[in-house]
Amino acid sequence: MISWRKHYKQTLVAIGLLLSTSASIYGQDGDPKNGEKLFKANCTACHALDKQVVGPPLKGVVERVKTEGGKDTEWLHKWIKNNKEVRDSGDKYANEIFQKFNKTEMQLFPNLSDKDIDDILAFTTNPPAPEEKKPEAGAAAGAGAEATAAPTSSTTTSVVIISLLAIAALLVWILVKLRQLVKLGQSEDLAGLNETRVKSFSEVYEKYHYVGKGLIAILALLATYGVWNWIMWIGVYKGYKPEQPIYFSHKIHAGEQKIDCQLCHSSAKYGKVSEIPSMNVCMNCHKAIGEYNADHYMEPGKDKAFYDGEIQKIYAATGWDPAKQQYTGKTQPVEWTRIHNMPDFVYFNHSQHVVAGEQAIINSFNKKNPTNKIDVVCKACHGKIDTMNVVQMANDFTMGWCIECHRTTEVDMNNGYNKEYFKNLHDKLKKQYPQDGGKITVDAIGGLECGKCHY
Repeated sequence: MISWRKHYKQTLVAIGLLLSTSASIYGQDGDPKNGEKLFKANCTACHALDKQVVGPPLKGVVERVKTEGGKDTEWLHKWIKNNKEVRDSGDKYANEIFQKFNKTEMQLFPNLSDKDIDDILAFTTNPPAPEEKKPEAGAAAGAGAEATAAPTSSTTTSVVIISLLAIAALLVWILVKLRQLVKLGQSEDLAGLNETRVKSFSEVYEKYHYVGKGLIAILALLATYGVWNWIMWIGVYKGYKPEQPIYFSHKIHAGEQKIDCQLCHSSAKYGKVSEIPSMNVCMNCHKAIGEYNADHYMEPGKDKAFYDGEIQKIYAATGWDPAKQQYTGKTQPVEWTRIHNMPDFVYFNHSQHVVAGEQAIINSFNKKNPTNKIDVVCKACHGKIDTMNVVQMANDFTMGWCIECHRTTEVDMNNGYNKEYFKNLHDKLKKQYPQDGGKITVDAIGGLECGKCHY
């Protein structure tokens, strides 16, 4: 006779063993929260949890390598620390991954301990649910403002209505008075006054011609000044900030992320002009950064979806397919609107100012603006770009503006070349202007010569 009780117990034992084995395979002995920090610090440049970036998505990677290649966590430890060594050993699965992802070399992480890797794998296996963000003070203030907006709006409407009624009443009063004046003009009481009134405008002018000539002279002077002022400001576009085809925030890139100006504007230091960077420069970063991190700075009125949409415009312009991680060859030119553009009759060399004049310009600017100091020479002319979401022309860029800078900017005599080259001039100026210590400004070395900028 079959003992069902015995078989029932054996079945329970087998199920228990199976569950414990599955837990040992798929459960990770690690700290997911610490793994999240390590993942963000080491992996996010090339990987995301739920989509392919440069490398494959890493959510459930432990189970995936077991299913696809029969590999365990020990293999993952070796792969993460030194994937090249694993590939060179002839590991078939490792080389298949390498081929699949365009033979892109994965960074080596010998610095990660086994505990660190376990924490990362625990995070990829069971990522913690995102914490709900508490409303920020600004949002609370905004809610409060909205709460008070209705009464304020109501009050404003009342004031406008009362003002319109008062104006209407004033107009009615004026009409009444005009009617009375017309009636008075038609009466016999004004007959005597009509006989003594001035007959024509010429008589008035003859009587008060000095006053008239004075007023005409004043009006002519004001008109001349207005025309002159208008002519002088032709081509001056201070504050000009056009809308660009792809929204680019310098505050995010240069301010929040501390990206050096010359990473994008590489010719500003050694070239005559500071070129507009090509879209390939953008792709150096955005090939891996396909979406905006909402935890970073967010411009008022913008959201994550807006920034993600602008990144997609970069992909459309360069012909990049983020899903396949390859270029399609279908590109679209980006028609940027130029902001800073010197006239054709003006010669200006960026390298001369950025290299030779860097320290001199920074020192001069900070001396003239002690409460608004700069740390990068670019800001002396272009303003604090790292605080601008939309770049604008920060200065006049007129001839007078340039001359004033040349007259007040001292040549950096700590520079070895300047110290030797201007030695005789420096000694001469020391004798002529002992009170200034013989300081040399840019105008003293040809900074006001016409041919320097116009030829």
